[in-house]
Amino acid sequence: MTENDTYKTIENPSEEILFKDKNSKFFGYAFPVVHEDDVKNYLIELKKTHHAARHCCYAYQIGTETITFRANDDGEPNNSAGMPIYGQIQSFEVTNILIVIVRYFGGVKLGVGGLINAYKTAAQLTLENASIIEKTINICYLITFDYKNMNKVMRIIKEKNLDIINQKLELNCQITISVRKKDSDIVFETFNNAFEVSIKTI
Repeated sequence: MTENDTYKTIENPSEEILFKDKNSKFFGYAFPVVHEDDVKNYLIELKKTHHAARHCCYAYQIGTETITFRANDDGEPNNSAGMPIYGQIQSFEVTNILIVIVRYFGGVKLGVGGLINAYKTAAQLTLENASIIEKTINICYLITFDYKNMNKVMRIIKEKNLDIINQKLELNCQITISVRKKDSDIVFETFNNAFEVSIKTI
């Protein structure tokens, strides 16, 4: 398999950045997210912090193979805030990320073109300030076997250098392993062909 099994994301929230344009202040934040609930929680916190701000615009993308994304203008003219922010998420090729730009209106209207540019720039600065890392797309398998086959299973895990996420070692044993996508077919076959060992994707 030669398909790409890595993706770029962030592990920790970024430091706040500030971008100013004609007296308007734009505060930028990046957060790691894996569920839409994470998005809601970060937005609630930010709105508490910036309760006097007029707009709290954001975009997020979640997923590696099946993508979920959303862009929100929060009262700014249509597509003048959320989509420029989302455009930067695409430009930096990151996923499992939420970018929020909080705007304090400075009394001077920027116009739609000015807003698009300001939100795009603030999102770009936010991403440049974030620590972007590369991760592998992994598949999880549940291996089930009798205790007497423990050595055989452990030998395969060691040989293939697999990560154990969870294990229940009793008479009937269960081990959950995480396998890099590009190696998953070989690992599945190895366990599937092992006598008295069953494997399934979870």
